[in-house]
Amino acid sequence: MRALLTAGALSLAFTLFLTPLFIRLFTRLGWGQFIRDDGPQSHHVKRGTPTMGGIIFILGTLFGYFTATLLVSNEPPTASGLLVLFMMVGLGIVGFVDDFLKTRKKQSLGLGGWAKVGGQLVVAAAFALLALQFPNAQQETPASTKISFIRDLPLDFMVFGSVIGIIVYALWICLLSVGASNAVNVTDGLDGLAGGASILAIGSFIIIGFWQFNQSCFGDGLDPADTYRCYDVRDPLDLAIVATAIVGGLVGFLWWNTNPAHIYMGDTGSLALGGALAALAILSRTELLLLLIGGLFVIETGSVIVQRAYFKLTRGKRIFLMSPIHHHFELKGWAEVTIVVRFWIIAGLLAAAGVGSFYFEWLQR
Repeated sequence: MRALLTAGALSLAFTLFLTPLFIRLFTRLGWGQFIRDDGPQSHHVKRGTPTMGGIIFILGTLFGYFTATLLVSNEPPTASGLLVLFMMVGLGIVGFVDDFLKTRKKQSLGLGGWAKVGGQLVVAAAFALLALQFPNAQQETPASTKISFIRDLPLDFMVFGSVIGIIVYALWICLLSVGASNAVNVTDGLDGLAGGASILAIGSFIIIGFWQFNQSCFGDGLDPADTYRCYDVRDPLDLAIVATAIVGGLVGFLWWNTNPAHIYMGDTGSLALGGALAALAILSRTELLLLLIGGLFVIETGSVIVQRAYFKLTRGKRIFLMSPIHHHFELKGWAEVTIVVRFWIIAGLLAAAGVGSFYFEWLQR
């Protein structure tokens, strides 16, 4: 518990107090935000605001996690915790390259679409293969080849055979990772929207990880009567510690990112957060539950897909004034702060429903 609280507190302090220094540094480097010409006109006043702020909470997360695990818990980092950080940092690097090219070219487009997806796939595939390594004393690896909802389901990719099964499993992990990272990226269009929603979604995994730790199949304090419903998760407490460090870093960053934002997370931050969300779901064996916990990201991405499909099918007609859906309400005249707060409420309700479903399954079993 001390490591859990320390990780969040240190990460929070790092981003809360050091973000102004990074803002001045990024301004001096010329890392300013560029705005789409076809977007809402109110956004043009944001041109030049420092971007790539994801670097700050990624560093804050690393600082909080490693300090808490090495100095407070006196335990080395676990494979599961390091894998979440690998996914977060790896996709953050892909986002950084995209952001850097935008500032270098002085336009709102950086990496090409396929190049960006290619970078995401490389990181996700490496994560998938590594997650099946590092068994503990009970021969449990960080991830499994089964599809999971609240725990592993009987659907196992290994029914296709060892080689094909691993390939299909890796494709599944790539789909989850690329989908989650792009979903957070799509949501990151208003000051504080993606950051606040990510706090709620990733915060859910603090509760889930801590509960799985208390009811772990590998724990000493498990009530024998609950053995049949224990959780086969390799390092649930460390997953909770990582999630706490991310949330702490995001809270400190959000102080400077709310409207009017002094700095944006950029693709560096949004891809990193989506990757962390996917990794937490995969390693906590709650992959499909992520659709509910990160429900706001699903809605935002769904609005883009529906808009494009309807546009092509009707030869130019639109359902929304603009997608993603937060821009639709912006063009309808809603204040930016109003949209963000109301979307935070939706994100909170969906995250609470996800955590509630997780706990309800325990009671039903």
